[in-house]
Amino acid sequence: MAREPVVIPRPPCRLYLITPPAIPDLAGFARDLEAALDAGDVAALQIRLKDADDATVLAAVAVLKPVAQARGVAVILNDRPDLAARSGCDGVHLGQSDGSVSAARTLMGREAMIGVTCHDSRELAMDAAEAGADYVAFGAFFPTATKATLHRPDPEILTIWQETVEIPCVAIGGITAATAGDLARAGADFVAVSAAVWGHPDGPAASIRELHQVLTTTV
Repeated sequence: MAREPVVIPRPPCRLYLITPPAIPDLAGFARDLEAALDAGDVAALQIRLKDADDATVLAAVAVLKPVAQARGVAVILNDRPDLAARSGCDGVHLGQSDGSVSAARTLMGREAMIGVTCHDSRELAMDAAEAGADYVAFGAFFPTATKATLHRPDPEILTIWQETVEIPCVAIGGITAATAGDLARAGADFVAVSAAVWGHPDGPAASIRELHQVLTTTV
């Protein structure tokens, strides 16, 4: 009698938190971050300060990294593998114009977490995976004021990726508690959130609680 195949359930989708594009009050933001990270499961914090100079970025990492790492949250720096390596971040997130995965790996070492923005392209994602990326990010799935976006992938890209490739995928772009569950069901291993958290009317912790509830009850 043939045995039934063993089906290993996919781990629950987790939160990937991104900072606002500017942090005028670093000490106040650190307190908000503490409250947010204590409100629910967050896998990673991406420090994304696109227009800041190097000193400002390094100062932000110095304050925010201990808050995140003390709670088991990986710290990812956007764009800059050189500053990520210098400041002891756990990884770096690369846009398509931010250099190669191999160059980032050389700077940051074998244990670093390297992610790559792939917009709405499975081809770019496959290239990133073959180059040794640890995760790929698709989006923006919804309109977002956080950054200008040109690409609007269909959630099916997450399903296809989940069925064919082992490395995790992140869904990004305008995601809220109302839409995170659909992307998790479609196949996202992580959902990236920013404005929905930092702009929540009841504060960041309330937003994380809502998102955590959605993701932990999504089947």
